[in-house]
Amino acid sequence: MTLTKRIIPCIDVDLDDEGNAAVYTGVNFEELEYTGDPVEMAKKYNEAGADEFVFLDITASAEGRETMLDTVSAVADEVFIPLTVGGGIRTKADIKETLRAGADKVSINSGAIAEPSLVNEGARAFGSQCIVISIDARRRFDEQGEHYVEVDGESCWFECTVKGGREGTDLDVVEWANEVESRGAGELFVNSIDADGTKDGYDIPLTKAVCDSVSTPVIASSGCGGPEDMYEVFTDAGADAGLAASIFHFDEFGIGEVKRYLDEKGIPVRL
Repeated sequence: MTLTKRIIPCIDVDLDDEGNAAVYTGVNFEELEYTGDPVEMAKKYNEAGADEFVFLDITASAEGRETMLDTVSAVADEVFIPLTVGGGIRTKADIKETLRAGADKVSINSGAIAEPSLVNEGARAFGSQCIVISIDARRRFDEQGEHYVEVDGESCWFECTVKGGREGTDLDVVEWANEVESRGAGELFVNSIDADGTKDGYDIPLTKAVCDSVSTPVIASSGCGGPEDMYEVFTDAGADAGLAASIFHFDEFGIGEVKRYLDEKGIPVRL
């Protein structure tokens, strides 16, 4: 039986000037623009037929604060599809509290790089299916990497970054993907800083490099400008799910519209 490809809307959540949770949309992890209320947007996407939903607290790690669990709980009350929550998760206790607040999965980036054994601990305690490792990758055109691909005629590798893309790690994305898979991660969430918010299409070389190196399901993120980009990341890179934000937030395309396009092109989706 062929597994269906998943279409996943994502909200990037931060605290506004009054300390309230709000959704923001940016480009290359910067130039953030207020987009809406997280609970209302969650309800909208649940009703629109999304396969899953991702909630990312985009400054929790950088600011060293906890994830906004009250908002997570309010979002969980509105969605009846798998909910993944990320941002500020650094310990097994953080995973437990996030799942208790209503998340079905947790997305971990900075916390896992700082303490890789957190992946093992989380998988053992809560099951691999709960542990999603988020990778915020950027291209580097130097000789410090391990795995190289050709991009626009140049050889590059992909570096893992932390704290919302603010800090590099010198860690090769493909090496890290293999390590967290061996530690029990149930899914990989691959974000491209170079493609983020551009709507020029997913970073195919990045996504393909990860998909080719692991058997763990891969969620492609960053750069989606429409259904054609989803089709490309499924057929050319081998992604298991396509995540998008801007095209759904600003009603450029509907989830149903994207799924119908993919279905007509022969991509298995849940209609």
